Amino acid sequence: MGARLTIKPHLSLDEIRGYYLTSRDVVEQTRWQTILLLSEGVWSEEVAGITGYCVSWVRAVAKRYNEEGPESMQDGRHNNPGAVGMLDATLRNELAAAVEQQHPEEGGVWSGPKVAAWMSRRLGRKVHPQRGWEYMRRIGFTPQRPRPKHPQGDPELQASFQEGAAGPLR
Repeated sequence: MGARLTIKPHLSLDEIRGYYLTSRDVVEQTRWQTILLLSEGVWSEEVAGITGYCVSWVRAVAKRYNEEGPESMQDGRHNNPGAVGMLDATLRNELAAAVEQQHPEEGGVWSGPKVAAWMSRRLGRKVHPQRGWEYMRRIGFTPQRPRPKHPQGDPELQASFQEGAAGPLR
C-alpha cells in the first residue's frame, strides 16, 4: 500500500459525519462517506472496497475535496439544464402547425425522418432522423398506423368482436 491520502481540514470530523448522515442524494452521500473514511485514516484501497468504487475514483474525490472544499461534494448533474434545444419556441410552434395542417413535402404522412427533413430545411443544416422523432413526440404527435391483421384471422369474428359482441370462442 502507498501513502495514506490526507484530507484538508475544511470541516471537522463531526461536520463531515453530519453531512454524510443527512445527505439525501446517494452520489453526494457516497462522496461524504469517502471523505469521512479518509479523514478517519482508512486506506484508500479499503475505502474503495467499502464504497464499491475503484481506488482512482476515491483519489479523485479526495483531490477534488482538498482543492475545492465541501461544495465539491454536491452532484452537479442536478443543476445541469442540458443542451439548448435545436428548435426555439417559434420553430416548435411552426412545426406543430405544419404537422397539424399539411402533408410533408415528401408526401405521405409525417414521420420522424420527415420531421427531421423539415427541421433541416428550417435550420440550414443536417438533422438526424432520430431528432425528428423526438421533436414529433415533444409537440404531442405519435405515428399513426393501423394495427396489423392476423393473416389467418376470421374477418367476421373480428368485426363482431369490435362491435362489442364477440362471437363464440373456438
